[in-house]
Amino acid sequence: MVFPLLVDLLDGRGEWHVFLESAVFTILVGGLLALSCANGVKEGLSIRQTFLLTTLVWVALPLFGAIPLMLGATELRFVDAFFEAMSGLTTTGSTVISGLDNLPRGLLLWRGILQWLGGIGIIVVAMVFLPELRVGGMQIFRSEAFDTMGKILPRAQAIAKQIALIYVSLTMICALVYMVLGMGAFDALVHALTTMSTGGFSNYDASFATFSGPTEYAASIFMIAAALPFVRYVQLVNGHGTPLLRDSQIRVFMITIAVLVAVTTGVLTTVFPHHPEQAFREALFNITSIISGTGYASVDYMQWGSFLIMVFFFIGLIGGCAGSTACSVKIFRYQLLFASIKVQIQRIRSPHGVFLTRYEGRRVDADVLSSVISFFMFFVVTLGIVAWMLALTGLDFVTSVSGAATAVANIGPGLGPVIGPAGNFSTLNDPAKWILSAAMLIGRLELMAVYAILTVRFWRA
Repeated sequence: MVFPLLVDLLDGRGEWHVFLESAVFTILVGGLLALSCANGVKEGLSIRQTFLLTTLVWVALPLFGAIPLMLGATELRFVDAFFEAMSGLTTTGSTVISGLDNLPRGLLLWRGILQWLGGIGIIVVAMVFLPELRVGGMQIFRSEAFDTMGKILPRAQAIAKQIALIYVSLTMICALVYMVLGMGAFDALVHALTTMSTGGFSNYDASFATFSGPTEYAASIFMIAAALPFVRYVQLVNGHGTPLLRDSQIRVFMITIAVLVAVTTGVLTTVFPHHPEQAFREALFNITSIISGTGYASVDYMQWGSFLIMVFFFIGLIGGCAGSTACSVKIFRYQLLFASIKVQIQRIRSPHGVFLTRYEGRRVDADVLSSVISFFMFFVVTLGIVAWMLALTGLDFVTSVSGAATAVANIGPGLGPVIGPAGNFSTLNDPAKWILSAAMLIGRLELMAVYAILTVRFWRA
Protein backbone atom coordinates (compact mmCIF):
# COMPACT_ATOMS: atom_id res chain seq x y z
CA MET A 1 0.00 0.00 0.00
CA VAL A 2 3.04 2.28 0.29
CA PHE A 3 3.46 2.57 -3.48
CA PRO A 4 -0.02 3.96 -4.28
CA LEU A 5 0.36 6.16 -1.17
CA LEU A 6 3.49 7.72 -2.67
CA VAL A 7 1.83 8.15 -6.07
CA ASP A 8 -1.13 10.00 -4.56
CA LEU A 9 1.23 12.08 -2.41
CA LEU A 10 3.19 13.16 -5.49
CA ASP A 11 -0.03 13.94 -7.38
CA GLY A 12 -1.16 16.22 -4.55
CA ARG A 13 -4.81 15.18 -4.77
CA GLY A 14 -5.14 14.54 -1.03
CA GLU A 15 -5.91 10.82 -1.45
CA TRP A 16 -2.70 9.53 0.13
CA HIS A 17 -4.23 9.28 3.62
CA VAL A 18 -6.52 6.49 2.35
CA PHE A 19 -3.58 4.16 1.87
CA LEU A 20 -1.89 5.34 5.08
CA GLU A 21 -4.96 4.43 7.12
CA SER A 22 -5.37 1.14 5.26
CA ALA A 23 -1.71 0.25 5.75
CA VAL A 24 -1.74 1.01 9.47
CA PHE A 25 -4.84 -1.15 10.00
CA THR A 26 -3.41 -3.98 7.92
CA ILE A 27 -0.06 -3.91 9.73
CA LEU A 28 -1.80 -3.87 13.10
CA VAL A 29 -4.01 -6.88 12.38
CA GLY A 30 -1.27 -8.78 10.56
CA GLY A 31 1.25 -8.09 13.33
CA LEU A 32 -1.10 -9.29 16.05
CA LEU A 33 -1.84 -12.47 14.10
CA ALA A 34 1.86 -13.11 13.57
CA LEU A 35 2.62 -12.63 17.27
CA SER A 36 -0.23 -14.87 18.38
CA CYS A 37 0.94 -17.70 16.10
CA ALA A 38 4.70 -17.26 16.53
CA ASN A 39 5.07 -20.34 18.75
CA GLY A 40 3.76 -22.62 15.98
CA VAL A 41 6.07 -21.57 13.17
CA LYS A 42 8.61 -24.37 13.67
CA GLU A 43 6.00 -27.11 13.75
CA GLY A 44 5.28 -26.99 10.02
CA LEU A 45 1.94 -27.66 8.35
CA SER A 46 -0.15 -30.79 8.13
CA ILE A 47 -2.05 -31.58 4.92
CA ARG A 48 -5.28 -30.33 6.50
CA GLN A 49 -3.64 -27.08 7.60
CA THR A 50 -2.19 -26.63 4.10
CA PHE A 51 -5.67 -26.91 2.57
CA LEU A 52 -6.94 -24.32 5.04
CA LEU A 53 -3.99 -21.98 4.48
CA THR A 54 -4.30 -22.15 0.69
CA THR A 55 -7.98 -21.23 0.81
CA LEU A 56 -8.04 -18.74 3.67
CA VAL A 57 -5.18 -16.66 2.26
CA TRP A 58 -7.39 -15.94 -0.77
CA VAL A 59 -10.23 -14.97 1.58
CA ALA A 60 -8.21 -12.79 3.94
CA LEU A 61 -6.26 -10.80 1.34
CA PRO A 62 -9.34 -9.45 -0.49
CA LEU A 63 -10.76 -8.33 2.86
CA PHE A 64 -7.77 -6.06 3.43
CA GLY A 65 -7.38 -5.26 -0.27
CA ALA A 66 -10.92 -3.87 -0.22
CA ILE A 67 -10.20 -1.24 2.44
CA PRO A 68 -8.68 1.43 0.11
CA LEU A 69 -11.57 0.90 -2.30
CA MET A 70 -14.07 1.69 0.47
CA LEU A 71 -12.17 4.65 1.90
CA GLY A 72 -10.92 6.11 -1.39
CA ALA A 73 -12.53 8.13 -4.15
CA THR A 74 -14.57 5.14 -5.34
CA GLU A 75 -16.33 4.97 -1.92
CA LEU A 76 -17.52 1.48 -2.72
CA ARG A 77 -19.84 -0.42 -0.44
CA PHE A 78 -18.28 -3.46 1.23
CA VAL A 79 -19.84 -5.96 -1.19
CA ASP A 80 -18.54 -4.01 -4.20
CA ALA A 81 -15.10 -3.43 -2.69
CA PHE A 82 -14.74 -7.11 -1.77
CA PHE A 83 -15.89 -8.15 -5.26
CA GLU A 84 -13.32 -5.82 -6.87
CA ALA A 85 -10.50 -7.00 -4.57
CA MET A 86 -11.40 -10.67 -5.06
CA SER A 87 -11.52 -10.12 -8.81
CA GLY A 88 -8.09 -8.52 -8.60
CA LEU A 89 -6.35 -11.12 -6.44
CA THR A 90 -7.84 -14.02 -8.39
CA THR A 91 -6.78 -12.22 -11.59
CA THR A 92 -10.34 -12.47 -12.90
CA GLY A 93 -10.57 -8.87 -14.11
CA SER A 94 -14.32 -8.32 -13.65
CA THR A 95 -15.01 -4.84 -12.30
CA VAL A 96 -17.83 -2.89 -10.67
CA ILE A 97 -16.14 0.49 -11.08
CA SER A 98 -17.17 2.99 -13.74
CA GLY A 99 -15.33 6.22 -14.51
CA LEU A 100 -11.88 4.67 -14.32
CA ASP A 101 -10.48 7.45 -16.51
CA ASN A 102 -10.97 9.98 -13.69
CA LEU A 103 -9.89 7.93 -10.66
CA PRO A 104 -6.85 8.94 -8.57
CA ARG A 105 -3.75 7.20 -9.86
CA GLY A 106 -3.14 5.59 -6.48
CA LEU A 107 -6.33 3.54 -6.74
CA LEU A 108 -5.55 2.57 -10.32
CA LEU A 109 -2.11 1.40 -9.25
CA TRP A 110 -3.64 -0.48 -6.31
CA ARG A 111 -5.91 -2.45 -8.64
CA GLY A 112 -2.88 -3.34 -10.75
CA ILE A 113 -0.86 -4.38 -7.69
CA LEU A 114 -3.66 -6.65 -6.47
CA GLN A 115 -3.66 -8.51 -9.77
CA TRP A 116 0.11 -8.67 -9.98
CA LEU A 117 0.37 -10.20 -6.49
CA GLY A 118 -2.42 -12.63 -7.32
CA GLY A 119 -0.58 -13.69 -10.45
CA ILE A 120 2.67 -14.65 -8.76
CA GLY A 121 0.74 -16.11 -5.84
CA ILE A 122 -1.13 -18.59 -8.00
CA ILE A 123 2.09 -19.69 -9.73
CA VAL A 124 3.58 -20.66 -6.37
CA VAL A 125 0.33 -22.32 -5.26
CA ALA A 126 0.14 -24.28 -8.52
CA MET A 127 3.71 -25.49 -8.40
CA VAL A 128 4.14 -26.07 -4.64
CA PHE A 129 0.78 -26.62 -2.93
CA LEU A 130 -1.59 -28.15 -5.50
CA PRO A 131 0.75 -30.99 -6.57
CA GLU A 132 1.27 -31.96 -2.91
CA LEU A 133 -2.48 -31.81 -2.28
CA ARG A 134 -3.13 -33.93 -5.41
CA VAL A 135 -5.60 -31.38 -6.76
CA GLY A 136 -7.04 -31.82 -10.24
CA GLY A 137 -4.19 -33.93 -11.59
CA MET A 138 -1.55 -31.39 -10.60
CA GLN A 139 0.38 -34.22 -8.89
CA ILE A 140 1.64 -35.09 -12.35
CA PHE A 141 4.05 -32.16 -12.02
CA ARG A 142 5.44 -33.43 -8.72
CA SER A 143 7.27 -36.28 -10.42
CA GLU A 144 10.94 -35.88 -11.28
CA ALA A 145 10.21 -37.65 -14.55
CA PHE A 146 8.48 -34.53 -15.79
CA ASP A 147 11.51 -32.31 -15.13
CA THR A 148 9.43 -29.86 -13.13
CA MET A 149 10.49 -30.13 -9.51
CA GLY A 150 13.37 -32.44 -10.30
CA LYS A 151 17.14 -32.35 -10.36
CA ILE A 152 17.64 -28.86 -11.76
CA LEU A 153 16.18 -27.13 -8.70
CA PRO A 154 15.12 -29.76 -6.17
CA ARG A 155 13.81 -27.34 -3.59
CA ALA A 156 10.49 -25.61 -4.04
CA GLN A 157 11.79 -22.56 -2.21
CA ALA A 158 14.58 -22.11 -4.74
CA ILE A 159 12.10 -22.47 -7.61
CA ALA A 160 9.78 -19.90 -6.03
CA LYS A 161 12.64 -17.39 -5.73
CA GLN A 162 13.65 -17.78 -9.36
CA ILE A 163 10.03 -17.63 -10.53
CA ALA A 164 9.63 -14.34 -8.63
CA LEU A 165 12.76 -12.92 -10.29
CA ILE A 166 11.58 -13.98 -13.76
CA TYR A 167 8.10 -12.60 -13.07
CA VAL A 168 9.50 -9.21 -12.03
CA SER A 169 11.84 -9.13 -15.03
CA LEU A 170 9.11 -9.94 -17.54
CA THR A 171 6.87 -7.28 -15.98
CA MET A 172 9.61 -4.65 -16.32
CA ILE A 173 10.29 -5.63 -19.92
CA CYS A 174 6.57 -5.46 -20.70
CA ALA A 175 6.33 -1.97 -19.18
CA LEU A 176 9.34 -0.76 -21.18
CA VAL A 177 7.90 -2.14 -24.43
CA TYR A 178 4.57 -0.42 -23.74
CA MET A 179 6.41 2.87 -23.14
CA VAL A 180 8.40 2.52 -26.37
CA LEU A 181 5.13 1.95 -28.24
CA GLY A 182 3.62 5.19 -26.94
CA MET A 183 2.01 4.50 -23.56
CA GLY A 184 2.66 6.93 -20.76
CA ALA A 185 4.93 5.67 -17.97
CA PHE A 186 2.08 5.19 -15.48
CA ASP A 187 -0.23 3.47 -17.95
CA ALA A 188 2.64 1.25 -19.08
CA LEU A 189 3.40 0.21 -15.50
CA VAL A 190 -0.19 -0.62 -14.52
CA HIS A 191 -0.94 -2.45 -17.76
CA ALA A 192 2.30 -4.40 -17.45
CA LEU A 193 1.22 -5.49 -13.95
CA THR A 194 -2.16 -6.65 -15.24
CA THR A 195 -0.79 -8.20 -18.46
CA MET A 196 1.81 -10.47 -16.85
CA SER A 197 -0.70 -11.53 -14.21
CA THR A 198 -3.26 -12.22 -16.99
CA GLY A 199 -5.59 -10.09 -14.88
CA GLY A 200 -7.04 -7.56 -17.30
CA PHE A 201 -7.70 -4.51 -15.11
CA SER A 202 -7.19 -1.33 -17.13
CA ASN A 203 -6.96 2.36 -16.30
CA TYR A 204 -9.78 3.15 -18.72
CA ASP A 205 -13.44 2.18 -19.08
CA ALA A 206 -12.73 1.35 -22.72
CA SER A 207 -10.10 -1.19 -21.60
CA PHE A 208 -7.43 -1.78 -24.28
CA ALA A 209 -9.51 -0.01 -26.94
CA THR A 210 -7.74 3.12 -25.71
CA PHE A 211 -4.61 1.75 -27.37
CA SER A 212 -4.34 0.21 -30.80
CA GLY A 213 -1.91 -0.92 -33.42
CA PRO A 214 1.51 -2.20 -32.34
CA THR A 215 0.54 -2.08 -28.65
CA GLU A 216 -2.06 -4.82 -29.24
CA TYR A 217 0.60 -7.05 -30.80
CA ALA A 218 2.94 -6.45 -27.87
CA ALA A 219 0.20 -7.19 -25.34
CA SER A 220 -0.64 -10.42 -27.17
CA ILE A 221 2.98 -11.58 -26.97
CA PHE A 222 3.23 -10.90 -23.24
CA MET A 223 -0.17 -12.47 -22.50
CA ILE A 224 1.03 -15.62 -24.26
CA ALA A 225 4.30 -15.49 -22.32
CA ALA A 226 2.37 -15.21 -19.04
CA ALA A 227 0.21 -18.21 -19.99
CA LEU A 228 3.21 -20.53 -20.39
CA PRO A 229 4.63 -22.65 -17.51
CA PHE A 230 6.98 -20.45 -15.50
CA VAL A 231 8.99 -23.44 -14.38
CA ARG A 232 10.13 -23.76 -18.00
CA TYR A 233 11.55 -20.25 -17.76
CA VAL A 234 13.38 -21.33 -14.61
CA GLN A 235 14.90 -24.22 -16.51
CA LEU A 236 15.76 -21.92 -19.41
CA VAL A 237 17.70 -19.44 -17.27
CA ASN A 238 19.54 -22.39 -15.70
CA GLY A 239 20.77 -23.49 -19.13
CA HIS A 240 18.11 -26.08 -19.94
CA GLY A 241 16.05 -24.74 -22.83
CA THR A 242 15.02 -28.12 -24.26
CA PRO A 243 12.01 -28.65 -21.90
CA LEU A 244 10.55 -25.30 -23.03
CA LEU A 245 10.74 -26.36 -26.68
CA ARG A 246 9.48 -29.89 -26.11
CA ASP A 247 6.66 -29.18 -23.66
CA SER A 248 3.51 -30.59 -25.28
CA GLN A 249 1.34 -28.14 -23.31
CA ILE A 250 3.06 -25.23 -25.00
CA ARG A 251 2.79 -26.75 -28.46
CA VAL A 252 -0.93 -27.48 -28.10
CA PHE A 253 -1.57 -24.02 -26.61
CA MET A 254 0.18 -22.25 -29.47
CA ILE A 255 -1.54 -24.39 -32.12
CA THR A 256 -4.92 -23.71 -30.50
CA ILE A 257 -4.35 -19.96 -30.59
CA ALA A 258 -3.15 -20.09 -34.22
CA VAL A 259 -6.23 -22.02 -35.37
CA LEU A 260 -8.66 -19.80 -33.47
CA VAL A 261 -7.03 -16.61 -34.76
CA ALA A 262 -7.10 -17.91 -38.33
CA VAL A 263 -10.80 -18.81 -38.09
CA THR A 264 -11.72 -15.50 -36.45
CA THR A 265 -9.70 -13.50 -38.97
CA GLY A 266 -11.41 -15.33 -41.82
CA VAL A 267 -14.86 -14.57 -40.43
CA LEU A 268 -14.05 -10.90 -39.83
CA THR A 269 -12.69 -10.37 -43.36
CA THR A 270 -15.47 -12.25 -45.17
CA VAL A 271 -18.57 -11.47 -43.13
CA PHE A 272 -17.67 -8.04 -41.74
CA PRO A 273 -15.95 -5.11 -43.52
CA HIS A 274 -12.57 -5.52 -41.79
CA HIS A 275 -9.21 -4.76 -43.34
CA PRO A 276 -7.09 -7.97 -43.24
CA GLU A 277 -4.48 -6.46 -40.89
CA GLN A 278 -7.14 -5.03 -38.59
CA ALA A 279 -9.01 -8.33 -38.57
CA PHE A 280 -5.85 -10.28 -37.73
CA ARG A 281 -4.80 -7.82 -35.02
CA GLU A 282 -8.19 -7.73 -33.32
CA ALA A 283 -8.57 -11.52 -33.59
CA LEU A 284 -5.09 -12.16 -32.17
CA PHE A 285 -5.49 -9.75 -29.29
CA ASN A 286 -8.99 -10.71 -28.19
CA ILE A 287 -8.56 -14.47 -28.68
CA THR A 288 -5.32 -14.38 -26.69
CA SER A 289 -6.92 -12.22 -24.01
CA ILE A 290 -9.86 -14.58 -23.46
CA ILE A 291 -8.07 -17.93 -23.76
CA SER A 292 -5.39 -16.79 -21.29
CA GLY A 293 -8.05 -15.42 -18.95
CA THR A 294 -6.63 -11.89 -19.10
CA GLY A 295 -9.93 -10.30 -20.03
CA TYR A 296 -8.78 -7.20 -21.90
CA ALA A 297 -11.05 -6.12 -24.75
CA SER A 298 -10.02 -3.90 -27.65
CA VAL A 299 -13.43 -4.08 -29.37
CA ASP A 300 -16.98 -5.04 -28.47
CA TYR A 301 -16.85 -8.55 -29.90
CA MET A 302 -20.55 -8.96 -29.07
CA GLN A 303 -21.04 -7.24 -32.44
CA TRP A 304 -19.17 -9.99 -34.31
CA GLY A 305 -22.10 -12.35 -34.68
CA SER A 306 -23.40 -15.40 -32.85
CA PHE A 307 -20.75 -17.80 -34.20
CA LEU A 308 -17.80 -15.82 -32.84
CA ILE A 309 -19.66 -15.06 -29.61
CA MET A 310 -19.94 -18.80 -28.98
CA VAL A 311 -16.26 -19.20 -29.88
CA PHE A 312 -15.34 -16.63 -27.23
CA PHE A 313 -17.55 -18.38 -24.68
CA PHE A 314 -15.92 -21.78 -25.14
CA ILE A 315 -12.28 -20.68 -25.49
CA GLY A 316 -12.55 -19.08 -22.07
CA LEU A 317 -13.06 -22.60 -20.72
CA ILE A 318 -9.76 -23.78 -22.21
CA GLY A 319 -7.18 -21.69 -20.36
CA GLY A 320 -3.39 -21.60 -20.56
CA CYS A 321 -0.72 -23.95 -19.26
CA ALA A 322 -0.34 -25.34 -15.75
CA GLY A 323 2.11 -23.36 -13.63
CA SER A 324 1.33 -20.06 -15.37
CA THR A 325 -0.71 -17.05 -14.29
CA ALA A 326 -3.48 -18.16 -16.66
CA CYS A 327 -6.69 -19.66 -15.34
CA SER A 328 -9.59 -21.93 -16.33
CA VAL A 329 -9.28 -25.68 -16.99
CA LYS A 330 -5.73 -25.69 -18.40
CA ILE A 331 -4.38 -27.34 -21.56
CA PHE A 332 -2.80 -30.38 -19.87
CA ARG A 333 -6.16 -31.58 -18.53
CA TYR A 334 -7.67 -31.60 -22.00
CA GLN A 335 -4.61 -33.50 -23.23
CA LEU A 336 -5.03 -36.13 -20.52
CA LEU A 337 -8.79 -36.34 -21.08
CA PHE A 338 -8.42 -36.91 -24.83
CA ALA A 339 -5.57 -39.39 -24.26
CA SER A 340 -7.78 -41.33 -21.85
CA ILE A 341 -10.69 -41.32 -24.34
CA LYS A 342 -8.35 -42.57 -27.07
CA VAL A 343 -7.21 -45.47 -24.89
CA GLN A 344 -10.81 -46.40 -24.05
CA ILE A 345 -11.71 -46.47 -27.75
CA GLN A 346 -8.67 -48.66 -28.46
CA ARG A 347 -9.71 -51.09 -25.72
CA ILE A 348 -13.22 -51.32 -27.17
CA ARG A 349 -11.82 -52.07 -30.61
CA SER A 350 -9.22 -54.55 -29.30
CA PRO A 351 -10.47 -56.05 -26.01
CA HIS A 352 -7.37 -58.21 -25.59
CA GLY A 353 -4.88 -55.45 -26.29
CA VAL A 354 -2.84 -53.59 -23.66
CA PHE A 355 -3.15 -49.83 -23.97
CA LEU A 356 -1.75 -47.27 -21.56
CA THR A 357 -2.57 -43.59 -21.19
CA ARG A 358 0.57 -41.57 -21.77
CA TYR A 359 1.54 -37.93 -21.39
CA GLU A 360 4.68 -36.69 -23.12
CA GLY A 361 5.60 -40.33 -23.73
CA ARG A 362 5.32 -41.38 -20.09
CA ARG A 363 2.68 -43.53 -18.46
CA VAL A 364 0.04 -41.65 -16.48
CA ASP A 365 -0.98 -43.18 -13.15
CA ALA A 366 -4.60 -43.99 -12.45
CA ASP A 367 -4.82 -41.49 -9.59
CA VAL A 368 -3.83 -38.66 -11.94
CA LEU A 369 -6.51 -39.61 -14.46
CA SER A 370 -9.05 -39.94 -11.66
CA SER A 371 -8.15 -36.47 -10.38
CA VAL A 372 -8.45 -34.94 -13.85
CA ILE A 373 -11.79 -36.57 -14.60
CA SER A 374 -13.08 -35.53 -11.16
CA PHE A 375 -11.94 -31.98 -11.89
CA PHE A 376 -13.91 -31.88 -15.16
CA MET A 377 -16.99 -33.22 -13.42
CA PHE A 378 -16.79 -30.71 -10.59
CA PHE A 379 -16.03 -27.90 -13.04
CA VAL A 380 -19.19 -28.56 -15.08
CA VAL A 381 -21.32 -29.09 -11.95
CA THR A 382 -19.97 -25.88 -10.41
CA LEU A 383 -20.76 -23.92 -13.57
CA GLY A 384 -24.31 -25.26 -13.52
CA ILE A 385 -24.89 -24.54 -9.84
CA VAL A 386 -23.44 -21.01 -10.02
CA ALA A 387 -25.50 -20.21 -13.15
CA TRP A 388 -28.64 -21.56 -11.44
CA MET A 389 -27.96 -19.50 -8.30
CA LEU A 390 -27.42 -16.37 -10.39
CA ALA A 391 -30.68 -16.99 -12.22
CA LEU A 392 -32.45 -17.23 -8.86
CA THR A 393 -31.30 -13.68 -8.09
CA GLY A 394 -33.20 -12.44 -11.12
CA LEU A 395 -30.49 -12.30 -13.79
CA ASP A 396 -31.31 -13.24 -17.37
CA PHE A 397 -30.10 -16.48 -18.97
CA VAL A 398 -27.11 -15.05 -20.89
CA THR A 399 -25.87 -13.02 -17.91
CA SER A 400 -26.30 -15.99 -15.53
CA VAL A 401 -24.51 -18.54 -17.71
CA SER A 402 -21.71 -16.28 -18.92
CA GLY A 403 -21.32 -14.77 -15.45
CA ALA A 404 -20.86 -18.24 -13.98
CA ALA A 405 -18.33 -19.14 -16.68
CA THR A 406 -16.34 -15.92 -16.36
CA ALA A 407 -16.17 -16.24 -12.54
CA VAL A 408 -15.32 -19.95 -12.25
CA ALA A 409 -12.85 -19.74 -15.15
CA ASN A 410 -11.52 -16.33 -13.94
CA ILE A 411 -11.84 -14.76 -17.39
CA GLY A 412 -13.13 -11.23 -16.75
CA PRO A 413 -15.86 -10.00 -19.09
CA GLY A 414 -18.96 -12.07 -19.69
CA LEU A 415 -21.41 -11.97 -22.57
CA GLY A 416 -24.45 -9.83 -23.25
CA PRO A 417 -25.18 -6.12 -22.81
CA VAL A 418 -24.85 -6.16 -19.00
CA ILE A 419 -21.51 -7.85 -18.23
CA GLY A 420 -20.12 -8.10 -21.76
CA PRO A 421 -16.95 -6.35 -22.99
CA ALA A 422 -18.86 -3.06 -23.25
CA GLY A 423 -20.36 -3.27 -19.74
CA ASN A 424 -19.36 -4.17 -16.18
CA PHE A 425 -20.73 -5.86 -13.07
CA SER A 426 -21.84 -2.75 -11.18
CA THR A 427 -25.55 -3.15 -11.96
CA LEU A 428 -25.79 -6.70 -10.59
CA ASN A 429 -27.64 -7.21 -7.32
CA ASP A 430 -25.73 -7.87 -4.09
CA PRO A 431 -26.52 -11.63 -3.84
CA ALA A 432 -25.18 -12.09 -7.38
CA LYS A 433 -21.95 -10.29 -6.48
CA TRP A 434 -21.42 -12.50 -3.41
CA ILE A 435 -22.07 -15.62 -5.49
CA LEU A 436 -19.60 -14.47 -8.15
CA SER A 437 -16.98 -13.60 -5.51
CA ALA A 438 -17.22 -17.12 -4.10
CA ALA A 439 -17.08 -18.60 -7.60
CA MET A 440 -13.92 -16.61 -8.41
CA LEU A 441 -12.23 -18.00 -5.30
CA ILE A 442 -13.29 -21.58 -6.04
CA GLY A 443 -12.17 -21.36 -9.65
CA ARG A 444 -8.81 -19.75 -8.91
CA LEU A 445 -7.87 -22.49 -6.42
CA GLU A 446 -8.87 -25.20 -8.89
CA LEU A 447 -12.10 -26.23 -7.15
CA MET A 448 -10.93 -29.21 -5.08
CA ALA A 449 -8.74 -27.22 -2.70
CA VAL A 450 -11.85 -25.34 -1.57
CA TYR A 451 -14.35 -28.20 -1.74
CA ALA A 452 -12.14 -30.41 0.44
CA ILE A 453 -12.52 -28.15 3.47
CA LEU A 454 -16.32 -28.11 3.07
CA THR A 455 -16.65 -31.83 3.82
CA VAL A 456 -17.45 -33.24 7.26
CA ARG A 457 -14.77 -35.91 6.88
CA PHE A 458 -12.10 -33.22 6.46
CA TRP A 459 -12.87 -31.80 9.90
CA ARG A 460 -13.03 -35.24 11.50
CA ALA A 461 -9.62 -36.23 10.12
